Amino acid sequence: MLQQTRVDQALPYYDRFMKRFPSLCALAEAGLDDVLKHWEGLGYYRRARFLHETAKRLAEVNDPSLEHLDGCPGIGPYTRAAIGSIVWGAALPVVDGNVNRVMARMLALPVAPVSTEGRRAVLEQLEKWIPAEAAGDWNQGIMELGATVCTPAAPKCGACPWSAWCKARAEGTQDRFPIVPPKPERPHKHGAAAVIRRKDGRVLVAQRPDGGLLANLWEFPGGLLEPGEDFSAGCARAVEAQVGLAIETSEEWVQVRHAFSHFSLTLHVFCATKVIGRPRARLCQAWKWLPEGELRTLAFPRAHWPVLEKIEQAAK
Repeated sequence: MLQQTRVDQALPYYDRFMKRFPSLCALAEAGLDDVLKHWEGLGYYRRARFLHETAKRLAEVNDPSLEHLDGCPGIGPYTRAAIGSIVWGAALPVVDGNVNRVMARMLALPVAPVSTEGRRAVLEQLEKWIPAEAAGDWNQGIMELGATVCTPAAPKCGACPWSAWCKARAEGTQDRFPIVPPKPERPHKHGAAAVIRRKDGRVLVAQRPDGGLLANLWEFPGGLLEPGEDFSAGCARAVEAQVGLAIETSEEWVQVRHAFSHFSLTLHVFCATKVIGRPRARLCQAWKWLPEGELRTLAFPRAHWPVLEKIEQAAK
């Protein structure tokens, strides 16, 4: 959870997740929908899918070891080093944003620590320093140092146990490090979704494909719009492409702005006033007609939460 989420934000989700899945076997035996529902709100849902798949693989091993992590989905150098050092005591340095900041200041690193040259310099130094014993404690200590002392702004150098060896501290240039490469401009996109009701009041939801952005999550039918496309007409087009229904819509019901990692989105939500046809799984892997009171049992992307809230308010 902490790969993309701050500790204070992750703790409530962690407590809820561990209460539902208190062991590796409990997680391995759970259904993916259940796992995604308990991850809902954390974003980067691929992490949850990879965690679930890795749990299933490791649950089949009698005595898992570091080598069993190799080839598991989502287990890259950072996660492998974190698990390996904390669980098995392997002398593998962990490199995250906090560690990069500490090391960039310690070395007065003249390049961005996330660059190829910077990553190599940081890792080479960490491999020299990491102790053979208690490597997990050491990794957690340096991460905590970056989170609480060697902070991005106004680092508490007077409280730092490494300040005597810090090149940036000696030069008085702490605020210049780490060097941050310019971020590319994040594009803005428009999307549309429809709240489609049957005569019995049930609402249509669609499950996103098993792969790509927000894989396996449920949503109100729709999709991304073409540049310059009319929002209402685009909504009808996207709904037909995804679930095979022809719809007509009223005026825009809800508008949601949401930021993803690589783009921002304005979601235009309409209520369907006329529906022709029967749902088909075209650009989705499944669909359901659900009573309004059961919508919250499924895992929805955060961008669709305001729509759920609007439906609940309208039902009162």
